[in-house]
Amino acid sequence: MTRELTFAKAILEATDQCMEKDDSVYIMGLGVPDPKGIFGTTLGLGDKYGPKRVLDMPVSENAMTGVAIGSAIQGLRPILTHQRIDFMLLSMDQIINNAAKWHYMFGGQASVPLVIRLIIGRGWGQGPQHSQSLQALFAHIPGLKVVMPFTPHDAKGLLISSIEDNNPVIFIEHRWLHNLFGEVPEETYTVPIGKARVSREGKDVTIVASSHMVLESLKAAEFLSKKGVEAEVIDLRTIRPLDEETILKSVQKTGRLIVAEGANKFMNFSAEIVSVVSEKAFKELKAPPARIGYPDFPTPTSWALSNHYYPLSLDIINTAGEMFGLTRFNDEDLGINRNDPMDVPDKSFTGPF
Repeated sequence: MTRELTFAKAILEATDQCMEKDDSVYIMGLGVPDPKGIFGTTLGLGDKYGPKRVLDMPVSENAMTGVAIGSAIQGLRPILTHQRIDFMLLSMDQIINNAAKWHYMFGGQASVPLVIRLIIGRGWGQGPQHSQSLQALFAHIPGLKVVMPFTPHDAKGLLISSIEDNNPVIFIEHRWLHNLFGEVPEETYTVPIGKARVSREGKDVTIVASSHMVLESLKAAEFLSKKGVEAEVIDLRTIRPLDEETILKSVQKTGRLIVAEGANKFMNFSAEIVSVVSEKAFKELKAPPARIGYPDFPTPTSWALSNHYYPLSLDIINTAGEMFGLTRFNDEDLGINRNDPMDVPDKSFTGPF
C-alpha cells in the first residue's frame, strides 16, 4: 500500500524519526515550538521531546549559530531552522568561517554535523528582504553541502541523510512546496546527497532544475511533448556536491541543455552547470546552452511586478522552442492571467510528482 504526505509532513516525520532514534539530535530555531510549527514542519515535537531538545531561540542568529556549531563539535547533531533564508545572513561568519572550515582546519579530526534548514520562495508580498534565493552563495563555499529537494519523498530522505551526515548541510525548502504531496514510505530511509534524479525521460532537450523550478520544468515538458519535442527533466536534488554524471549522460543523449534555476540569473548556479557541460560535453551539443533565472534586481513586493519577475513554464517552453524553430507561445496559450495576483501557488502545486 502506498501512503501520501505533504512536503511539510515529510520534513516533520524525518525530524521525528531521527530524534527518536538518536538522543544527540535536537532542533532549535525562532518559532520551532510555536503553534504553527514552522509551516507545520515542527508540530508536536516540543510535546514529545521537551524543551531541552526542541528549543525556541532569540533573534540572535549569529550567536545561536555559534551555539549550534559548538554543540556539533562536542558530539551533538543540531538542526537549526530559519523561517526565511534572509534571516540567517546575520550568521554568515559562523557558517562560512567556522562550520564550513572546521573539519579541514583540524586535519579531519573534528566534524560539524550541523543541518541548517532555510526557507526560500516568492509569495504573499514578502518582497526584497524576505524572498531571496541564495543557494549559489552557499554552494560556492568549500565544506558546505547544499540540498534542495522537490518531492515529499526526497524531502524526507534527504533530511535524514543530512542529519546523519558528519558535514554541515544547508537544507533549502521552497515555501510553495510545503503543501505539495506525494508518496512517502513510513519507515526511515535515506536519499543520497549528491545524486540527481531523472524526473522525466526525453530525447530532444535536457532541462536541469531544482526545487520548485522542477515543477515548472515538468509543466513545460508536458506542453512541449504535444508539439513534438520530448524533454528530459533532471531534478538536481543536491546542488553541492553536483551530480555531473547524470547531467552529462542526459546532454550526451539530447544534445541540448536548458538550466532553469529559481534565483537571479547573474552568477547563478546555472552558470556552473553550463560550464561543466561546455567543458566536458561540448562536442555533443547541437545548440548553445540556455539559462533561465530571475532578472538582475531585487524581488518585488507588488504582485503587479512579481507577476512578471518570476520565470514560468512559458519561459522554458519558448527557450526550448527557439532551439527547434517553434512559433513563440504567449500567456493565453498556457492560460496565464497576469492581471490577477500570481503571488500564491496555483492548483498544480499539489502533486504527486
